[in-house]
Amino acid sequence: MANVKDFSVEEKLTALVTLQKLESKLDEIHILKGELPMEVADLEDEITGLHARQTRIEEEINGVTDFINQRKEAIKESEALIKKYEKQSTDVKNNREFEAINKEMEMQQLEVKLAEKHIKDATEEISEKAVLLEKAKKNIANKEGILATKKGELEKIIAANEKEEKHFNKLAEDAKVHVDSRLLASYEKIRKSYRNGLAVVPIERDACGGCFNAIPPQKQSEIKQHKKVMICENCGRILVDEELHNNVEVK
Repeated sequence: MANVKDFSVEEKLTALVTLQKLESKLDEIHILKGELPMEVADLEDEITGLHARQTRIEEEINGVTDFINQRKEAIKESEALIKKYEKQSTDVKNNREFEAINKEMEMQQLEVKLAEKHIKDATEEISEKAVLLEKAKKNIANKEGILATKKGELEKIIAANEKEEKHFNKLAEDAKVHVDSRLLASYEKIRKSYRNGLAVVPIERDACGGCFNAIPPQKQSEIKQHKKVMICENCGRILVDEELHNNVEVK
C-alpha cells in the first residue's frame, strides 16, 4: 500500500474532498440535534444546583429543629428546678434564705420565657424555610419534567440517526488516513474557523464556493491542473475545481 506522501496532488485533493463531504454529512446530523445537547447539559447542571439548594434548606431546618428541641429540654430543666425551689421554700428558716430561693425561681422563670421566645422565633423561621423548601421542590420537579422532554427529543433524534452517524464517522476516520498529516492539520484548523465547517470548497461561477470571492482565470486554470494545493486568498479555504468536487460521492 502506498504511503500518503506517495499520493499525487489530485489523490490528496480527492481524499480531502471526500473527508469534507463526509464531515459535512455529520454536521447535518449534528444540526438536527440543534441546541438540545447543550440545553440538556445546562438543565442537568441547573437541577444539580437546585438539589444542592434543597439539601441546604433541609439541613437548615434540621438545625433549627435541633435548636428547638434543646430549648424544650432547657424549659424542662428550669421547670424541674422551679419545683425543687418551691419545695425548698416551705422549709426556709429565715427571710434571707427565702429571698435567695425566690431569686433562683425568678431566674429559672426568665430562662423559661427566654426559651419560649427562642422556640417561637425558631418555629417561625422553620415556617419560612418550609415555604422555600416547597418552592425548591416544585422548581426541581418542573425542571426535571422539562429535562425529560428534552432528553426524549434528543434520544429520538440520536436513535433515528445513530446508524448513519456511526457509518459516516467510520468513513471519515478512514478518509483521514489518506490525507497528508500537515494538510489534514491545515484542513482541521480552517474547518474550525467557519461555522458551516467548510474547509474545502469548489469553484462555482468563477468564484470561491466558501466566500464567493472572484477567482482569476489563471488561478482557476492552475487549480484544474491538480499540480499543487491552492487556497482562496480571501478566506483561506482550500480550493478544488468543480469537476473533481462533483466526482466525489459519499453514500
